[in-house]
Amino acid sequence: MSSPMTPDSNGAAAGSATKSLMDNLLGLLRIKIKKGVNLAVRDVRTSDPYCVVKMGKNQKLKTRVIKKDINPEWNEDLTLSVSDPSLPVKLTVYDHDTFSMDDKMGDAEFDIKPFVEALKMNLDGLPSGTVITKVLPCRTNCLAEESRVVWQDGKLVQDMILRLRNVECGEVELQLQWIELPGSKIA
Repeated sequence: MSSPMTPDSNGAAAGSATKSLMDNLLGLLRIKIKKGVNLAVRDVRTSDPYCVVKMGKNQKLKTRVIKKDINPEWNEDLTLSVSDPSLPVKLTVYDHDTFSMDDKMGDAEFDIKPFVEALKMNLDGLPSGTVITKVLPCRTNCLAEESRVVWQDGKLVQDMILRLRNVECGEVELQLQWIELPGSKIA
């Protein structure tokens, strides 16, 4: 049995990759994928949509497939570990197909920097419902409307509606929430 700092057979310190990941980890971002609205039709009259969320090169999560629904309600929580808040979160919607490749139904990207910046503020004692910051839709983001970072019941949340790109129609509604880890470096 080797100790955490004993060189392994490759000459590298065992556990060093895990340690460096934990050293850089700011916390966990819970993304609640609420629903899709007016998604594109990719089958005869409907689609079987699901969402894939990616951050960086190593994190990829997906929702379940909702059969025959262009207005699906997923209400699923996906959790990403955040070590670099400058990385955008990429969301892609696909149509599940049984006998062929899944069809892409659009994509969107969003920035978590305004959310992470709000986390650094001392928010204790603020009344529930206080708007901390607003993010306006612009050419560089996929927001369909203004998004607000709000202090709600002792937690920071951000609701957003993303307009899908590279497709004729469709939006995805989601909510961000932070999960703080003991010893995390957010403050």
